[in-house]
Amino acid sequence: MLTILGPTACGKTTFAAHLAKELHGEIISADSRQVYRHMDIGTGKDLTDYTIDGQTIPYHLIDIAEAGERYNVYRFQHDFHIAYNDILSRGRYPILCGGTGLYIESILRNYEFDGREMPRVDSVIVGLMIDRDLRRARISQRLRQRLSEGMVDEVRRLLDRGVPSERLIRYGLEYKYVTLFLLGQLGYEEMVSLLEIAIHQFAKRQMTWFRGMEERRGIKINWINIEKTIPERIEMVKNLLTLHH
Repeated sequence: MLTILGPTACGKTTFAAHLAKELHGEIISADSRQVYRHMDIGTGKDLTDYTIDGQTIPYHLIDIAEAGERYNVYRFQHDFHIAYNDILSRGRYPILCGGTGLYIESILRNYEFDGREMPRVDSVIVGLMIDRDLRRARISQRLRQRLSEGMVDEVRRLLDRGVPSERLIRYGLEYKYVTLFLLGQLGYEEMVSLLEIAIHQFAKRQMTWFRGMEERRGIKINWINIEKTIPERIEMVKNLLTLHH
């Protein structure tokens, strides 16, 4: 297996989709919020990213739970192995891609829950490295884009469907701050400002987690700078895979 990880706004999905096209692969999403249906803009599903040169790359573990449900790392690990075995059974190449460090690590380190030991998965791990200032600029631009695409209306619809506000707040980031705005607890500009700060902090926490994987938990991450072109990055990954095998 190949694992693609990195902080928010580094272009993981697009890169993973290009790799999947090249390697005859399918993508297993490792995103703790993209599992939920009707939570599209705020989670950044961007499903068009899975279409490369007119070819749609199959993806798994997106839209598999109802908004408002509790989904956790235990369920993710179980669902991952079903998708992983399905992909292998069809002679395709599995690519795990996402930014939820706990979910990724539960697979790479084979976490045990309830004594239900899962088969170990061997993976080459690639991290996308993005300059801090570029990451901040991308986060800010993407937030404005999501607001213009109707993120507030998306959260309003979830509330109208009966998803409890406290559950949306617990999902964090976009869902937390937009819900607080819709409840009248924040003004619009205040909501945007606090949300932007929260996403920047979230990206920093992601990088802290990935560094912990490397420095404290002995997981080798091969970092590739996103300033390299996608064909250059694909070539680097192919070389890593050759060396690994």
